Amino acid sequence: MAKKHKAPAASYVCQDKEQTQAAIRLLGDTQRELTRVETDLNDEIAAITDARKNQIEALKTRVDSLLTGIQTWCEANRADLCKDGGKTANLITGEVSWRQRPPSVGLRSADKVLETLRNLGLSRFIRTKDELNKEAVLADPKAVQGIAGITINSGVEDFAVVPFEQEVV
Repeated sequence: MAKKHKAPAASYVCQDKEQTQAAIRLLGDTQRELTRVETDLNDEIAAITDARKNQIEALKTRVDSLLTGIQTWCEANRADLCKDGGKTANLITGEVSWRQRPPSVGLRSADKVLETLRNLGLSRFIRTKDELNKEAVLADPKAVQGIAGITINSGVEDFAVVPFEQEVV
């Protein structure tokens, strides 16, 4: 039998205006404390990263060098490594493999390319996309009234709490 999930119970409900004002103040205090904790954490991460940057760069350089050396040897010995015509070779401590990427299309100056394709009669390579113009629908909602699939949402209200903050200049 599937478990039914219940909405979590409200853990705090203000009982009057004074409690609501106090809760808004507490919300602001809590949000500022959260910001301080996140900022401190980011400062610590930045300091750790900075302290290790030379080690990190040295390791990245070593990785690049090892990869280049491995690839150079494997390319030179590919025929022996892949005698059976495969694309992968097991070298006991790891595998090396060659994979052909699928074809891809690169595009620069899209507007010029599209114009050239149109001029050459190659519009089959141009995709057009039909989509609803929502701005036009909102400007004239009566024209689409009753059309299945179109719903105009209005009067939706969001609730926001913005604790007052004092900016120090």
